[in-house]
Amino acid sequence: MNSKLVQRQKIRYRIRKKVAGTAVKPRLSVFRSNAEIYAQLIDDDNSVTLASASSLDKDILAQKVTKSEKSKLVGAKVALKGKELGIETCVFDRGGNLYHGRVKSVADGAREGGLKF
Repeated sequence: MNSKLVQRQKIRYRIRKKVAGTAVKPRLSVFRSNAEIYAQLIDDDNSVTLASASSLDKDILAQKVTKSEKSKLVGAKVALKGKELGIETCVFDRGGNLYHGRVKSVADGAREGGLKF
């Protein structure tokens, strides 16, 4: 039973062994479903989500744009929330997905929003 999902889960665990967030430098975790995309700034030391954004947020959902453009908006929004909390830098966690397409759009949006990683 070595399906795509199982392989992606193995990749996720491999990434998580190396990538961890702190209160000063949280982990920017990205989850991508077929229809939506979610991003969180996570402090792994205290197991707390500091800020989050998704394509289901009212202001992003109201815009009629492509999924990649929505992903960029999600990245910018999570960066804005992070800036309000005084977060300048983070580590990127692609969640087992390839760094391209919508996952890359979230990263680009977060960088444009002012996060460094």
